[in-house]
Amino acid sequence: MYTMTKEEVKAYLNRIGIAEIQPPTKNFLFELHKAHVSKISWQTVDIYMGDPSGIDIEQSIALILGNRSGYCFHLNGAFSTLLRTLGYQVSMHRAGVQPPGTEPRINSFHLGLTATLNNEQGETETYIVDAGLGDMPYEPLPLRFGTYKHGPLTYQVVQSEVAAQGWRLLHDPRGSSVGVDFDSAVVSDMEEFKPKHEFYSQSADSPWTKLFLAKLRNEHGSYELRGCMWNTIDINGVKKTEITNKSQWLELLGDVLGEQLVRYNSLERDELWKKVYASHVEWKKSVERSKS
Repeated sequence: MYTMTKEEVKAYLNRIGIAEIQPPTKNFLFELHKAHVSKISWQTVDIYMGDPSGIDIEQSIALILGNRSGYCFHLNGAFSTLLRTLGYQVSMHRAGVQPPGTEPRINSFHLGLTATLNNEQGETETYIVDAGLGDMPYEPLPLRFGTYKHGPLTYQVVQSEVAAQGWRLLHDPRGSSVGVDFDSAVVSDMEEFKPKHEFYSQSADSPWTKLFLAKLRNEHGSYELRGCMWNTIDINGVKKTEITNKSQWLELLGDVLGEQLVRYNSLERDELWKKVYASHVEWKKSVERSKS
């Protein structure tokens, strides 16, 4: 199991805006989780541009330390290693996200995490931690059935119907997915997820090879740039805004979502924008055709 160096830990914490290493307490776990999901976006940029990064732990940590990002396998792979290095007991689990219109499933297309620690009373507590879902949750959720409100969004932890000892995280009804199911069995490394990453990052049937998507979660709500659509859920409700100006698009991507596209030069950024905008135009045409 890979362990980060002290220098890597400091650089990682600096990336998410935390000044110093603290003991592995519940309070620090919450601070780490909230900082991670509000500073580092979930995104498909490299997959969409045809140059995906691998999901070995060392590669995922290098992404974070290089001011880059990724999706669930990268984000939770790196985050789990940071937590483990800091002294938390972290477990990886097979999981599956349920998009609207589909059935619940556990197919290893999502890497789930739990962290176990002793509270101030010396009792063992287990939390669902997840830096790889983009728009949920904002802070760790107790692995205890119940309803939890994080700012304007509400989540539920319930019994999974597809895994006998598993659990299910239900998204806010306004969110991008219905929910996520988790297997209670612990996975020892990333090998289980590599074929899934290969499909997601290279297959013509993958949703992420054809869709530019970047999203972030903070205390105020969730924020998503889906192609040229800027989607937000906050105290004012759900808002969808079409973005057809490259400068505004890049500003939202960089200043709000924290994705600075550091690996792409100006010509490559132009190429990215042209590809996203062309896809957006085709999407609008398809919507119009479906109405006629």
